[in-house]
Amino acid sequence: MKLIIQIPSYNEAQTLAATLLTLPKAMPGIDQIEYLIVDDGSTDDTVAVARASGVQHVVRFAQNRGLANAFAAGLDAALRLGADIIVNTDADNQYQSEDISRLVEPILAGRAEMVIGDRGVTTLPTFSPFKRALQGLGSWVVGQASGVAIPDATSGFRALSREAALRTLVLSNYSYTLETLIQAGARHLPIAYVPVRTNPQTRPSRLMRTLTHYLTHSTATIIRAYTTYRPLRVFLAMGAVLIAGGLALSLRYLWFYLQGDAGHTQSVILAAMLLILGFQVGLIGLIADLIGFNRKILEEVLYRLRRLELGQADPERGPTPS
Repeated sequence: MKLIIQIPSYNEAQTLAATLLTLPKAMPGIDQIEYLIVDDGSTDDTVAVARASGVQHVVRFAQNRGLANAFAAGLDAALRLGADIIVNTDADNQYQSEDISRLVEPILAGRAEMVIGDRGVTTLPTFSPFKRALQGLGSWVVGQASGVAIPDATSGFRALSREAALRTLVLSNYSYTLETLIQAGARHLPIAYVPVRTNPQTRPSRLMRTLTHYLTHSTATIIRAYTTYRPLRVFLAMGAVLIAGGLALSLRYLWFYLQGDAGHTQSVILAAMLLILGFQVGLIGLIADLIGFNRKILEEVLYRLRRLELGQADPERGPTPS
């Protein structure tokens, strides 16, 4: 059983050594542990620090591509290196590395394919009351979108089995945390949460530059991911609202008409427009749902291609004939 711990890094020369120093060298149930750094176009000595600290693998970007791309590149490299379990952690030493064993245990026990470290964001003393409330609300929203109870949606401290990594697609350019949870929930992937501890903050968050910036990008990511995997539900809900508005105006006109008031023609026109738009939006939902089936086929094809590239047999079809 091989574990690869990947760390997306961008100009982390000041904190990376401390992060690497505490990473586990051995673990029950794991035969081999290796480290992988994804250098996201750093302009400092991040790679030199990684090499000096004994990191076995480094993936380098010529330019900064963002956290989501770095995470996805790390998964791909870890799979090619033969990882059975992949743990992702931050380079700023936010998480206590001793808790990596907690992340890995549910996968080793066969209870989960993806395990997320729960920081207890609603009670974390390092967060302001407003940020705690915002994190709690965000986790609830992602939980509703994914159909899975999620206490800490933005935690980057997570473990994935090889199977989960093969099926993970990161399409966002901003962050992977929310999108991959909604994706996993839509695929009914077994997800577990374990409590983890955090270290004192070493630097401000680079992902959350300002509250407006964070909310804008996170909201767009949630809406895009949810609509991608549950289009029929989204468009039918929108269509139902429009149809309900049209029916309400129709009833209003009918009420006045029965009272002998033949006016209010504008209500009839607006009601007709809303009803037509509602049915059109519903039809768009049906078309999007059919497109979604094609997307599932493409995802399955991509999954099988990944397995073939890595020289693995499909577990549902047995060994690949030679």
